Amino acid sequence: MGRYEFLEDVALADCAVEIEGQSLVDLFETAAAALARLMVDPATLTITVERAITLEASELDMLLYDWLSEMIFLKDRDSQVFPHARVRVTGEGPYRLAADIHGGTIDPGRTALGADPKAVTLHQFALEPVDGGWRARVVIDI
Repeated sequence: MGRYEFLEDVALADCAVEIEGQSLVDLFETAAAALARLMVDPATLTITVERAITLEASELDMLLYDWLSEMIFLKDRDSQVFPHARVRVTGEGPYRLAADIHGGTIDPGRTALGADPKAVTLHQFALEPVDGGWRARVVIDI
């Protein structure tokens, strides 16, 4: 899995995270893990839910935006968080994402809660290839 780091000095009322992956797939999978970690302590989440997600976007950065937005939507609608993902990205515009995600339902008596993300923002949003891998910067409205 790639690496992610929450950035303290980028946004005052939001949460900024820089994500790196050895491949585009690795970056998308790491982004899901980072967002889940922002929402809950994954060690306190019982992994009992599996879903398939498909998305399409004209640009790669908007595919990442939609991917993270879908994770926030599932948290809001179903109280479910997904720290584990197996992702496939195909196409050359439009781009398609197919993912199997694994997570669990937030249990107020067991799950240690973190921040409550509202949306992915476009502020400083970036996705770019770097040194044989990929890097993204994402600011999340909390």
